[in-house]
Amino acid sequence: MSRYEYLAVLAACLLITAPLEWFGRVYRRAPDVARAILPVLAVLVVWDVVAIVRGHWSFHHEGTTGVVLGGVLPIEEVLFFVAIPLCALLTYETVRRMLRDG
Repeated sequence: MSRYEYLAVLAACLLITAPLEWFGRVYRRAPDVARAILPVLAVLVVWDVVAIVRGHWSFHHEGTTGVVLGGVLPIEEVLFFVAIPLCALLTYETVRRMLRDG
């Protein structure tokens, strides 16, 4: 297992959905995207930190870079909470526009 495996999966998700920007126009609305993602990001980061500290959740350290925020949370997990919602927003907005303009 590569220590960049988690990052590679996130990058693949972003690359696969990147062409959807042409239809979905998500990245062009950065303030709206931030308002959608940041509150959820905050809740999920706290949730993960609590779960890790309590021993309910852990990460396979061989699949992460070793960069850990606050001594607890791998940076990849924070990036996951940004990348996956972006991919979902791109997909949702693309489908919505295609059905509307269809």
